[in-house]
Formats: sequence, C-alpha cells, structure tokens
Amino acid sequence: MKSDELNSLMDAPVRVRGRLFEDYEVGQEFIHHWGRTMTQADSVLFTTLTLHFNPTYTNEEYAKAIGHERTPVNPLLVFNTILGLSVEDLSEAGGPFLGIDNLRYGVPVYPGDTLYGSSTVIAKRLSSAGGGGPVSWRTVGSNQRGEKVIEYERTNLIRTSGTKA
Repeated sequence: MKSDELNSLMDAPVRVRGRLFEDYEVGQEFIHHWGRTMTQADSVLFTTLTLHFNPTYTNEEYAKAIGHERTPVNPLLVFNTILGLSVEDLSEAGGPFLGIDNLRYGVPVYPGDTLYGSSTVIAKRLSSAGGGGPVSWRTVGSNQRGEKVIEYERTNLIRTSGTKA
C-alpha cells in the first residue's frame, strides 16, 4: 500500500456505533436486522464445541423418540443467535453486561428455520454516580412463521453522552 493511500485511510472519519443512555426511552421498540437461517451444521458444531453432550441435538432417532419431528437446533445456540441479532441496536456502544432474566423457550427450532428478533425497552435508571445507568430490554425471537421461539429480559450498563467508554 502506498503512503498516500494509507494516509487517506487514516483520515477516514470514525463512525460512532451504538446508542447511549439518552437514546433509550421506556416503550421504545427495535426490530433487529437481517434474521438468521439455522442449519444442522450450525447446531452440531455449536453443540460439539460447547461440550453439550445431550443426544437430543446430535442423534435424530433419539430426538424422534422423545417427541421431536427431527433433531432440533441446540436452544443455547438459539439464545446466542437472537442475542447477537440485538447487539447492533441495543449494546454495541459497550458497557457491562448485567444479566439475563425470565428466559423462556417457545416452539423448538429446526434446521432450515429462520430466526428474527425484536426488543422493547422496559426500564432505564440513571445511576446515582452519574455517567450512565442500567437499561433493560425484553427481547423476543420468532421463526419465519411468526411463532415465538424464545423471550428474555436483558440488562446492560449504558454510558451517557460525554462519558468515556
């Protein structure tokens, strides 16, 4: 790369990503981008890499014997996928993750299902120390048929404008 090309890259504007505490209002809704189609390979790889040795997610005959139509996608992967879809809208600016509450799974997810997410701001409170505060969202994940596959509440500590990350 030539030095003038490098200098032009160095002069490129920095895009500020994510939202700050002031950008959230209770009741505000977000429809998260894109969606994600789950594959059998996604589920098997995730299940193996996380040492989740439950035959429900790797053995089709076992899954059928316990009532599934076929091998379902690992529900922890479903959770991680919906959480990941929400990051750009909710917590991309950073800040400590404070936890998940009231997690509930809906209908099973099977390979070939496409997942979509949406979130609603359910609470925000400015910290007495200033500089930000906890913001909580209720997130719902649905499949391509609009059936609920997961819902949970998540809280992050979000900084205010003028506060360093």
